[in-house]
Amino acid sequence: MPVYRDEAVVLRTHKLGEADRILTLLTRRHGKVRAVAKGVRRTGSKFGARLEPFMVADLQLYEGRTLDVVTQAESIGSYGAEITQDYAAYTAANAMVEAADKLTEAEGSLQQYLLLVGALRSLARGEHGASLTLDSYLLRALALAGWAPSFQDCARCGNPGDHTAVVVQLGGVVCDDCAPPGTPRIAPSTVALLGALLAGDWAFAEAAASGDRNQASGIVAAYTQWHLERGLRSLPHVSRETTTT
Repeated sequence: MPVYRDEAVVLRTHKLGEADRILTLLTRRHGKVRAVAKGVRRTGSKFGARLEPFMVADLQLYEGRTLDVVTQAESIGSYGAEITQDYAAYTAANAMVEAADKLTEAEGSLQQYLLLVGALRSLARGEHGASLTLDSYLLRALALAGWAPSFQDCARCGNPGDHTAVVVQLGGVVCDDCAPPGTPRIAPSTVALLGALLAGDWAFAEAAASGDRNQASGIVAAYTQWHLERGLRSLPHVSRETTTT
């Protein structure tokens, strides 16, 4: 039975029997992996705490017929404890790992792995607001999956300009000629915020007014739900921060 090592993010876990746990992992080199961690629910388990959701670990695994088996686990990023202590961060992290799970259904990628690790690290450290971090992660993860939104040129015809009509089904902002009747309009400042979230311009994003943040979050959620078809079950439970800006 082949043995291999890889770094992995724990996306979710399920109980198996009285002491074991099934893990869904996004790995650095082997894509998404389902594995069994035996005995991790026992009090004396050596690496049970390293295999909780949102944790990043260096793993040794045996390749199994249906499920691989974790035999060693060394912590790389202990993000779970910090994230679960903050409700906004916890709900955002749940949406992130669910999105990563769906976006890597067919195959994983190093870029998706690195993006998720970076987002979880940022949440754990409280570098930015949890809601902004989630929205930025979702836009960038969708872009890596081939669904990059346009927040500058018309998503349909490519007409340059500052467009304020948004059609998530068409891929972002659209010009007046391409906008279907009744297309909702958003403030130019909200369009700019969406562009900043996609580009990772945190100085601009954190200076945004609460109204722009709320409107941008709604558009990101709609865009995510559209492309993931069944949507994210955890997204409605995300705690959205408010600002006084």
